[in-house]
Amino acid sequence: MPTLSKKGQAMPASPIRKLVPYAEAAKKSGVEVIHLNIGQPDIKTPSQALEAVRNFRTEVLEYSRSEGSESYRAKLADYYGKQGIAVTREQILVTTGGSEALSFVMSCVADLGDEIIIPEPFYANYNGFATATGVTVVPVASGISDNFALPPISDFESYIGPRTRAILLCNPGNPTGYLYSPEEIRSLAELVRRHDLFLIADEVYREFAYDGKKHYSILQEPGLEDNAVVVDSVSKRYSMCGARIGCIITRNEQLMQAALKFAQARLSPPTFAQVASEAALDTPPSYFEAVNAEYTRRRDVLLEELGKIPGILVARPQGAFYCMVELPIRDADHFAQWLLEEFRLEGATVMLAPAAGFYATPGLGENQVRIAYVLEENQLRKAVRILAAALEKYQADGH
Repeated sequence: MPTLSKKGQAMPASPIRKLVPYAEAAKKSGVEVIHLNIGQPDIKTPSQALEAVRNFRTEVLEYSRSEGSESYRAKLADYYGKQGIAVTREQILVTTGGSEALSFVMSCVADLGDEIIIPEPFYANYNGFATATGVTVVPVASGISDNFALPPISDFESYIGPRTRAILLCNPGNPTGYLYSPEEIRSLAELVRRHDLFLIADEVYREFAYDGKKHYSILQEPGLEDNAVVVDSVSKRYSMCGARIGCIITRNEQLMQAALKFAQARLSPPTFAQVASEAALDTPPSYFEAVNAEYTRRRDVLLEELGKIPGILVARPQGAFYCMVELPIRDADHFAQWLLEEFRLEGATVMLAPAAGFYATPGLGENQVRIAYVLEENQLRKAVRILAAALEKYQADGH
C-alpha cells in the first residue's frame, strides 16, 4: 500500500466533529441529541441575504475576481469604516471562509518550521491550518481562573526566538468567550513592533460583546500598518455558516500581494455566497442588538444552571457564544463519548466538545469541555439538567 505523507498522518482530527459517528448512531436509535458541541447558531439568517440569492439573475455563473467582487469589497470597507476601522477595498481580500483566510495568512507570513505564538486554548483548527502549512504552533497558556485573560507579556516574550514570525489571537475568543481589552491589544502591539512580528487577529465574533463592553480591533491601534492582519467571516455574524465567505484585511501591501497569489491559485471565492454576503451588509443595527440580547440571555441561563452542579468551574464569557467548563472528571473525551453511547435521560443526551483539542500543550484541558450556547433557553436548561445527571452517574460508576 502506498505510504501517506507525514503531513497527512499528522493532521489532527477535529475535536468538535470526531464524535459525530457516535451522535449519529444515537440518533438512529431514537435518542434526542442536544448539540452543545458546535457553533452553529439557530438565529435566522438576515432575509435580505437569502432574497439576494433568490433574485440573482445570470445566464452564465462566472468566476468572480480572485480578490473578491469589487462591489462587495467596497461595501465591506464601508462596514469596517462604521466600526472605526479605516480601510480601502484594495486592503481587503475575499476568501472561501475564514478558514481559507487563516491558511493564506499563515502561508504568507511563515515558512516551513517557522513559529506562530498563540494563547491557548484556541480554535482547534489553528492546529490543522498550522500542520497543513508547515507552521509550528508555540502555545502560551491562559487559565480558567481568570476567564482566560491575556497571559503576561513576559510569557510571550520568553517564547520569541529566531523562527518566530507572528502572534495570533482570536478576539472574542473561541473557545473561551474572552474579549481582549484595548489595554491588552496595546501591550501586544508594542511587543510585535519591538520584535518586528506580525499580529494576526481572528475577529469573526466582533459583533458579539456583552455587559456593555466593546470590541477593539487591532486595526484600530495606530502604528501597526505593517504588522496587523485581520481574519474575518460572515459565518457567525449573520448566521451564514454555509456561505463560506471570509476575508483578509491588512494595510501591509506586500502581504496583500502575496495573499492574492494564493487566491489566484484557487481561482475565486463562490459567486452566490458573495451575493448573499454583500446583501447581508445591509442588515440594520437592530438585528445585532436583538442577537446580542438573545445571546446574553442564553449565556446567563447557562451560567445559572451550570452553577448548580457541584464540583465544576466555569469561565464567564464576555463575547462570542462559547463557554469553557472544567468538570470533576479526569477524561472529558471519554465522558463525551460515554454520554453519546451509554447515557440517556428521558430519551435524550447531550453532545459536548472535549477541550483537550483546543490546546497544543499535551495534558492541558483533559477535564474541560467547550459548550456553545447557540440553542434557545429551554433547550439549554434541559441540556444542563442532563449533564448534571450524567456527571452524577459517571462518578458513581467509578470513572
